[in-house]
Amino acid sequence: MIDLTRSEQQIDRNARLCARQGILLPTYAEMADPETIPEDIQAELRGIGRDEVHSRNLFRVTWENEPSERGTFGGVNYFEIPPSVSGVKARIIGLVGKWFPTGAHKVGAAYSCLAPTLVTGQFDPERNMAVWPSTGNYCRGGAYISRLLACKSVAILPEEMSSERFRWLENMADETIATPGCESNVKEIFDKCHELEAERGAGVFIFNQFEQMGNRLWHHEVTGRAMEKVIAEVARPRDRVAGAVVSSGSAGTTASGEYLKERYPAAKLAVAEATQCPTLLANGFGGHRIEGIGDKHVPWIHNLLDTDMVVAVDDEQTMRLFRLFNEPVGREYLAERGVAPEVVSSLDVLGISSICNVLAAVKFARYYELGEEDIIMTVFTDSEALYTSRLAELSAERGPYTRDNAVADFELLARTGTDRLLELRYEEKKRIHNLKYYTWVEQQGKTFEEINSQWYDRDYWENINALRPELDRLIGEFNDRVRAYT
Repeated sequence: MIDLTRSEQQIDRNARLCARQGILLPTYAEMADPETIPEDIQAELRGIGRDEVHSRNLFRVTWENEPSERGTFGGVNYFEIPPSVSGVKARIIGLVGKWFPTGAHKVGAAYSCLAPTLVTGQFDPERNMAVWPSTGNYCRGGAYISRLLACKSVAILPEEMSSERFRWLENMADETIATPGCESNVKEIFDKCHELEAERGAGVFIFNQFEQMGNRLWHHEVTGRAMEKVIAEVARPRDRVAGAVVSSGSAGTTASGEYLKERYPAAKLAVAEATQCPTLLANGFGGHRIEGIGDKHVPWIHNLLDTDMVVAVDDEQTMRLFRLFNEPVGREYLAERGVAPEVVSSLDVLGISSICNVLAAVKFARYYELGEEDIIMTVFTDSEALYTSRLAELSAERGPYTRDNAVADFELLARTGTDRLLELRYEEKKRIHNLKYYTWVEQQGKTFEEINSQWYDRDYWENINALRPELDRLIGEFNDRVRAYT
């Protein structure tokens, strides 16, 4: 759970530090509806760059930033994949993460993990270092949020992640640690966290996204509500919400699908993973290239009771479509096939895991035989900008991208079927939930009682979502104390 135990003396010290640094914190309500952010803060934001290291950019931890370097808020950023690209009739709509500070939505999860510890006094920015174990974007988001909150940070990520991530961290994190392996080598990240705790003791504070309930709370209360806003904007009278399709990763975004199921009871939630590492689908393991969906375990924060389907996506298909969508020859061919110019020019909002989500949504649509009145919501975590080096690497490995490549790659979507997919019965949901035992109880110190509570106590997950009003109250009180010391 999210610990709200308070230390009044440390809260006061944190408030004084924030006052000296000019730091105020956004509430969940403000992140979900940035029009409620005070006008004086919005006025300040107009003069601050989106990626600038400035504490006011905490208020840009929202899906509603204007899609520009500067500005305030202009509604939820989303992009609809048309049938001319997807090959299915269903409407596939993704929230666009490109316009968050750092270019990825993971700043939201990071903020939602660190902020509660500041306003309760559990974290001391002058003594603790915030440790962000991640397979990529989360540690970038954590390092950035740490800088905005005057905290020191340690970023941990696998050594095979894209060079863009490491170059960016050089100027943002106080310390960067590369662990062995690729996207799916999550245990190595956990092991490094234990090493740091043993070496540095109370000097480090581990914000493990795979177990931090603040991660799922942010997606339930902010991402889920953003999806609801988009649906209200685009839905036609006969449209229905078929469901949400998201990648497994840390499982934070699955909470947005749970939010949709609360609002639209007929909706379903599908969770994607790599075919090369089918942990949810078949208790499997392996390495893969879909950066952003670390696996080989079931995250502690994944509520399997509300997961209806698991879908495996081939990383080779993902990488080929990444080239099709971004290479000039690929875009020319898409235009030849009748894809609208405004769609072609916008495909760079899809990073590698975003394309994985599109492929999973296509499988979801085909399995349920969805039509043009069905809406599938998903998340486009980040954009091509974080993977440009991968395009150069693919060209060096496979040669220049040709029209023949484009023809073959375009057909991938048309040929995407319902293989490597499982609609979950009760016993399958429980099988996947039971996999948590080996990672979290045997290795990471969780209790037998709590893993059973996650399954048998329905209030377990609802109680986490119910913490949002109390956290907003604590953030508001903290800001009042900061203003009193300013």
